[in-house]
This record gives sequence, structure tokens and C-alpha cells, in this order.
Amino acid sequence: MPTDAITDADVLKIFEESGALLTGHFKLSSGRHSDQYLEKCQVMQYPRNLERLCKAISDRFVDKKPTVVIGPTTMGVVIAYEVAKNLDARAVFAEKDGDERVLRRGFWIDPGEKTLIVDDVMTMGGSVESVVKIVEDRGGDIVGIGVVAVRSKTPPDLGYPVEALLKMDVVSWPPEECPLCKAGKEITSPGSAFLRR
Repeated sequence: MPTDAITDADVLKIFEESGALLTGHFKLSSGRHSDQYLEKCQVMQYPRNLERLCKAISDRFVDKKPTVVIGPTTMGVVIAYEVAKNLDARAVFAEKDGDERVLRRGFWIDPGEKTLIVDDVMTMGGSVESVVKIVEDRGGDIVGIGVVAVRSKTPPDLGYPVEALLKMDVVSWPPEECPLCKAGKEITSPGSAFLRR
């Protein structure tokens, strides 16, 4: 099957086969709670999965001709690199500095430079929004946002078109409304947990 024809079902199958679709009680990076979690690192440990997913993102933006691809740390670094390789563009990443993200290591974005923002899994869009701010502050021309998965049928509105390979309608709650907390279920912050198969 050509990568530009990748479907939600194809991407979901990659997540399932790599053990990346988890159920339980999770605290997401957005602070919200959910009974499902996409552990993208389980997917990304298999280079062929990463290549296929990043090629599909690249295919969706090839006509926009970005000259730089930027992602937030951590997995956004790997995705930016692989997507940029496919598009013959530069790859840079934005790292955390307190509550915001910054460009370091001599990375730059020129005014008017066609810029593609990428990330792994988007819930509320906070990480991507911080990268949008970096690009806008430098006058970059954002051609779009490409993500592997979004935890909603409708991606957050960040002012630019979002292309998601997988759209899942995953329920999440503010902590004070979480039924799993009310039921006394133990919670995990999976991004920092030691998971075993």
C-alpha cells in the first residue's frame, strides 16, 4: 500500500502491534486524565514504523515545499529529522526552558521561511502551540502542522491546518471531573513510567 494512502486503521494497527495503545488511568502531559494512552515511544522504537509514518506526513506536505521542519522535544526531534529527510529540508527542534520552548544549538528560522511543524501525539496542542509561537516570533511562514496522532476527531485550532495520520476519539477529563479518580483507581504518568510488556 502506498504511504500516501495510509489510513487511520493502518496507523492504529501499528500502535496496537507495537504495544503502544494502553488502557488504564493516565495523567496526560496536558494535565487531563484519560483511560487510554498512546505510548508513541513503543511505536518509534521500530525504525520501519517511524519511516512509514514520517513518509506519510511528508507526502501530505510535499506540495507546500517547506525548507525547515521543526518539532518539540522529545519525539518531535526524531519525527522532524525523518520528515525533513523525506522533504530535503533542514530539521531543527525546540527544547523546554522553564514553561516555554526555545531554539538553541545555533538553530534558526529565517523570516518568510516555509516551515512545517511536526509532533507525535496531540491532545490539547500545548507543545505544538509553543512551537507555533517560536516560528511566528521569527517571522517564519508556517505551511502546516503534521502529527502522527490526535486524540480527537477534531484537532485543536492552532491557526494553521493540521494533518493527523490517526484521529482517535479518546475521552479525557479535567482532574477534578475524572471518574477514575473518584473511583480510587491508581493513576500513572506514562511518559515517565517504566512500562513492561
